[in-house]
Amino acid sequence: MTTLLPLDFHPVLREWWAGRFSSTGAEPTEAQLDGWRAIRRGEDTLIAAPTGSGKTLAAFLTAIDQLLREGMETGGLPDEVRVIYVSPLKALSADIHKNLAEPRREIHALAPQIKITAAVRSGDTPQPERAAMLRTPPHILVTTPESLYLLLTAERSRQMLKTARLVIVDEIHAVLQSRRGAHLALSLERLDHVCGRPLQRIGLSATQKPIEEVARFLTRKPCTIVDKGHRRKMDLAVEVPKSPLEAVMSHEVWAEIYQRLVQLIEEHRTTLITVNTRRLAERMAHQLSERLGPEYVAAHHGSLAKEARLDAEQRLREGRLKVLVATASLELGIDIGHVDLVCQISSPHRMATFLQRVGRSGHTIKGVPKGRIFPLTRDDLIECAAMVRAVYDGELDHVEVPDRPLDVLAQQLVAETAAEEEWDEEALLELCRRAYPYRALEKAKYMEVVEMLARGYATRRGRRGALLHYDSLNRKLRARKGARMSAILNGGAIPEVFDYRVLLEPEGHFIGTLNEDFAIESLPGDVFQLGNTSWRILRIGNGVVRVADAQGQPPSMPFWLGEAPARSDEMSAAVSRLRAAVDFELPGPDEPRKEGDLDGAVELLERDYRLSRMAAEQIAQYLAEGKRSLGVVPTVDTIALERFFDESGGMQLVLHAPFGSRVNRAWGLALRKKFCQGFNFELQAAATEEGIILSLGSQHSFPLEEVFRYLHPNTVRDTLEQALLQSPIFETRWRWSTTLALAVPRNRGGARVPNQLQRMYAEDLLQAVFPDAAACQDNLPGAREIPEHPLVSQALRDALEEAVDLHGLEAQLRRLYAGEIATIARDTPEPSVLSHELLNSAVYTFLDDAPLEERRTRAVYTRRATELRSADDLGALDPAAIQRVREEAWPVANTPDEMYDALMVAGYIKQAELAPHWPGLLDSLGERAIRRGEAWFALERADDEPLELIASRLEALGPVTERQIDVPDAAVALQALETQGRILRGRFTPGIAELEWCDRRLLARIHRYTLNRLRAEIEPVSAADFLRFLFHWQHVAGEDQVQGVEGLAAVIEQLEGYELAAAGWENDVLPARVASYGSEQLDQLCLSGRVAWGRLTPGSRAPLRSSPIALLQREHA
Repeated sequence: MTTLLPLDFHPVLREWWAGRFSSTGAEPTEAQLDGWRAIRRGEDTLIAAPTGSGKTLAAFLTAIDQLLREGMETGGLPDEVRVIYVSPLKALSADIHKNLAEPRREIHALAPQIKITAAVRSGDTPQPERAAMLRTPPHILVTTPESLYLLLTAERSRQMLKTARLVIVDEIHAVLQSRRGAHLALSLERLDHVCGRPLQRIGLSATQKPIEEVARFLTRKPCTIVDKGHRRKMDLAVEVPKSPLEAVMSHEVWAEIYQRLVQLIEEHRTTLITVNTRRLAERMAHQLSERLGPEYVAAHHGSLAKEARLDAEQRLREGRLKVLVATASLELGIDIGHVDLVCQISSPHRMATFLQRVGRSGHTIKGVPKGRIFPLTRDDLIECAAMVRAVYDGELDHVEVPDRPLDVLAQQLVAETAAEEEWDEEALLELCRRAYPYRALEKAKYMEVVEMLARGYATRRGRRGALLHYDSLNRKLRARKGARMSAILNGGAIPEVFDYRVLLEPEGHFIGTLNEDFAIESLPGDVFQLGNTSWRILRIGNGVVRVADAQGQPPSMPFWLGEAPARSDEMSAAVSRLRAAVDFELPGPDEPRKEGDLDGAVELLERDYRLSRMAAEQIAQYLAEGKRSLGVVPTVDTIALERFFDESGGMQLVLHAPFGSRVNRAWGLALRKKFCQGFNFELQAAATEEGIILSLGSQHSFPLEEVFRYLHPNTVRDTLEQALLQSPIFETRWRWSTTLALAVPRNRGGARVPNQLQRMYAEDLLQAVFPDAAACQDNLPGAREIPEHPLVSQALRDALEEAVDLHGLEAQLRRLYAGEIATIARDTPEPSVLSHELLNSAVYTFLDDAPLEERRTRAVYTRRATELRSADDLGALDPAAIQRVREEAWPVANTPDEMYDALMVAGYIKQAELAPHWPGLLDSLGERAIRRGEAWFALERADDEPLELIASRLEALGPVTERQIDVPDAAVALQALETQGRILRGRFTPGIAELEWCDRRLLARIHRYTLNRLRAEIEPVSAADFLRFLFHWQHVAGEDQVQGVEGLAAVIEQLEGYELAAAGWENDVLPARVASYGSEQLDQLCLSGRVAWGRLTPGSRAPLRSSPIALLQREHA
């Protein structure tokens, strides 16, 4: 390897490289060398390599070489655009432009006759700079996908682009899987059309899987792939606090995490902390500021003003910040200088995201990225461990490119038609099909979009949205008046979010944005934090919150509502592999507990997953307790249903299925719809990465195993469609689609359309094209009838395939029906430990609109600590509780009237069940008591239907088997009672393998008694009992005193680190604990070297007799 550029580069460029990098010994990387060869051959090239491998320089250097050669040959460069660099972030575009400035100056110094110019065109570019760019086009144009779209649509800027020869798409993986990717793909085809030839395309990406898919997205031509892999030496570890993780993080455990973060920050020069939410970014920045000082900590996220973000980046580059707390706003290649350590708080759910974030440290060619990941719950710990293992193993998430989004197509059709006088229908279709996401665009779908844009929409406010003229005879498309302006003002593929702008009074300086709900719920005088600074609200107006500096007053943390990032399928598989590996090492669910049961699992986690002993023990103990409760450890190949009573008498149904939140959300919504149709009752439900929880009412009774078969892969789509049409998911996707398709304006006349008006326009449009969606459900004769309309189809497809994963659910249901997924169903007296996080799931997991304070899951008691010993009994009801309920339910009769009531309540009583004094009472009843065979009936109930007799019988007996009910057609009656929700079936009595039936109320009482017994085991003792324990524990009671030197050594070990005056030790503490204590015993321990003494806390005076000292074991001194 040489530090020089290859000989085929221009001598000036080779001289510049040598002068810039030879002193540092920097060598061209393999990615750069292979990329240069392909680019110089004129081939479309995709360079995929880890962060810090010089991809951007590889792309630009060849472009600069071409410009240099052209200028040398012609005596100067004309003012024409030659290179277009497209970056997904405005900040990254500005960063690249700044980083190009110095090389351009240095090259100009070596070749004064050549001046290569560059300019940025993004949403942040001031108007004077935009105008100057049109007058004197730069050689290198740095822009974003949205600004490229605008440049292609506006008349003068479109002409400016005609001279381009090369387009560079940086961080292509950041837009690939979203609407922005489809939007960019169409813009690139429009750019080729403007230039009159296919431009050479260079793509820069972190390695993706499959990388060939990224290449196909970049260009329709053959593409050279330079894939140097994502695997590089990394220093990764999972950090856990000293206290055990639980379903909800306590303040004490958060304090331990902050303490560890401070320790790591102090051990490194600069630290980047990455989090998954803006709220957590603000909260963490606030907590670390209190510990390190506000001048050393800053927050960085998308809701901060550009100036605040740039200031934080600059301070980090200059070393004035010790730590920056950021969201995804810093994932891409923005230059933030040298970062020693990246700390990720909670799993980011995707391996590529974790790699991208950790790659911000060691951001040099030979640097070693260093990352620490902090899980916040036990399920999070398992996922973090699986993620670190997967990254070390070189795994990656699978890339999925959006398939023919019709709303983006509509927008680009309007923009391109408005930019030309007219377009031939077929020619425009072929242009669209050249973009990879639209390669399979059907002519019929294309024409639906064209006709929609030509006809518009008839709403209650009149016809709107007609942006094209369509000449069906000559097959020509022309833009209507105002179409170009609409496309320019409302273009782009980033979904509209209704945030409020925060302005500082009196200057009106823009600080950032707040979520609409947070802004509306706030009041003047409230103090909140934004950008690690406290602000006091002065007034709240239309889309604007006006504030003043709160001078450091304690703030509340704002929230931003949005969809949480979902776990990738590959990450779910990695989590499942960890669970299965641990399950293999755990004892069976029915095996007796013995010491060392978990050793195999702990050793596996330490060895194969590089976990600390503490983290490995937590995972092993957590899964072991779950296995004892459910009988299995749930994986993608084994799922479990769990049902238990809550405190209100209702029941909770939990499906343990670690398929990821998109599949589980689809499953939960469809199940919720099935329950609604079957029981005519709306359920509260939530779905997480690990499973689904549904809150059942008292009328819900069904065989638990049947829930697995409630949904069928052939019909689940129809069920899920109807469920989504009633959910906010479809409503949001509809609004997004209408704005992207230019049907609902985001801006008008240079001003933003207010949030509420946008909502109203979207609702009017929905009512016009899809009346059933806006209709009252009570007035519909059946399911909502979905019309054939491009935007309805697109919004529904987005809901089915983006918000949830219909195809993933169908695949899992097919596996279920094929027997490839094992199932188990358990009724438990209290929730298993694996259900705790579902019971405490966050608001974004809810599948219904009930607020947090009204959730039925809040009525469920869960024990805080993971106690494996108690899990032995968790899957079974207490036999004593069952017997007690049987005794309470069985009637008591001491008079004839009470005897008659007993017959009425119990339905009938068998001869063998009569108490010794009951025959006399029955005789006294005369004809009112009727005997038939071996059973006694009340006269009024002798001819009752079997169903009612069995119902009464079960109310008096508790759990019984079908054989114990001597009534004709008992099986049919039991099924009917279950359907009515009056009884439940299961295996309730320990030791009885046969299926049992029990009255719902009695079963709830049995559960309550079982829980009371379990709770009594951990019930706090009285103060007197605690004091008695302390006397015993501290060896103070006479019979508990220790003796001799060894006893004294044990006492010192127990009191190690406690400080007390020497006289206090000799006269009070030690004599109270050691029988016949003498000072020579302590002297003996000190002289032998086993014990040392000293002062732990500094004092302001010289040592005195009253100075506190501590006794320590020598190895700890």
